[in-house]
Amino acid sequence: MGNPFAGQSIERARRALAAQLRSARLDDAEHDARILLGAALGLDLTGLITQATRPLTDAEALRLAQYAQRRIAGEPVARILGTKEFWGLPFRLSDATLVPRPDTETVVELALEIFRGLAISGRSPRIADIGTGSGAILLALLHEIPDAFGVGTDLSLTALGTARDNAAALGLAGRAAFVACSYASALRGPFDLIVSNPPYIPSAEIPTLSIEVREHDPHLALDGGNDGYDAYRALIPQASERLASGGALIVEAGQGQARNIETLMIAGALTLDRPPKADLAGIPRAVSARKMPP
Repeated sequence: MGNPFAGQSIERARRALAAQLRSARLDDAEHDARILLGAALGLDLTGLITQATRPLTDAEALRLAQYAQRRIAGEPVARILGTKEFWGLPFRLSDATLVPRPDTETVVELALEIFRGLAISGRSPRIADIGTGSGAILLALLHEIPDAFGVGTDLSLTALGTARDNAAALGLAGRAAFVACSYASALRGPFDLIVSNPPYIPSAEIPTLSIEVREHDPHLALDGGNDGYDAYRALIPQASERLASGGALIVEAGQGQARNIETLMIAGALTLDRPPKADLAGIPRAVSARKMPP
């Protein structure tokens, strides 16, 4: 079977790709078609519009057909392109990192709200990101807090390499360090903010996730154990020990998990001083607690 995009104009190829994606019952077919076409041709939206009648080259048609095949098979657009925007910043991905999601920006928002109320004098603010993956949360915070220094931890050396590359690309390498360890075990405090998007999906639920997640996100970053709370049980006591007086731990929560996470935080000698912050869907997504002065 020949390449359906061969000899097509840019606009006809876009329509044909969108039709293919709709037939495969994929959401956002029009949006995905435009993004994939632009990536295959190296054009932004303006370029796609101004060159709409130009025929695709053979190489462009082949690349677009490959992208289409991967998307129809359930691979996320971000995985196909190898990058994803988070907090308005571009992040390179690897097989060892989650695709950063808009929900996780809620953690950044809450961390910044809490940071503005901290009293830090005589030194630079210190931030730790536990299970940093691509470095998205840590680097977004460093971007917003120009005098801060941050450390990201991860079990995966591949993920840490990706995070280092992202730090360098964003001009933040001089203010970020990355350490291979389990949660915060290799870190020494004090930290003013400790943030984390830990694995929180109960093990039995992973096979029920969408193909985009279960087949393409690393299970190490998804599997939260039998009840989904294994990571919280490990990281909360470690974070409590390493927080500065008055510092805060902010973690992402799955749907329906916020109250149980708060209970674990209280058991870890932390103090709740505000309600969880909801994401755009109204789900309590970012949960925080403080280490109060003695």
